[in-house]
Order: sequence, then structure tokens, then C-alpha cells
Amino acid sequence: MSTVISLSDARLGDRGVITGVRAGGADDHAAEVERRLLELGLVEGARVELLHNGLFGRDPMALKVDDMRVALRRHEAANLTVELLPEAAE
Repeated sequence: MSTVISLSDARLGDRGVITGVRAGGADDHAAEVERRLLELGLVEGARVELLHNGLFGRDPMALKVDDMRVALRRHEAANLTVELLPEAAE
């Protein structure tokens, strides 16, 4: 059974595949956030792994996205949905 979560809810060490990129709202700010996420390589089908949580409010979070490292705030990560990979697949 697959588990789909918001990337902001991921725990340290979680791995998965991005299934959706959608910034909430219909204003210019939401469109800018979505554009920035896509430019960082956070596109549907990209493999992600949560590497590190920040000290205060677990913000920012460090991710491995395919072959690069990206720092992202949790409120930005909330715009991404991820299908978690089963532990056996690692």
C-alpha cells in the first residue's frame, strides 16, 4: 500500500517520489512559490529524501532531490505531495 503525504509532514530519513506540486491560493504569491519549487527541481517524479531538520520548528529542512541538495522551508514543502517508498525498496 502506498502512502502519500505532504512533504512538510515527512520525517527524517523518509524517501519518496514527488506526486504533486501545487501552491495553495490563486494569487501571484502562490504562482511564484510554485514556479520557484519547479525551478529547484521539485517536479513530479523527482525522488526526494529528508536529510536534516533545522533546530527551530524543524525549519528549514534539507532534502536530497535526485542528485542535488536543497534547503526548503516547511511552509514551502507543504505545497508538495510525496508518495513514500517502502523500506524494502531501499
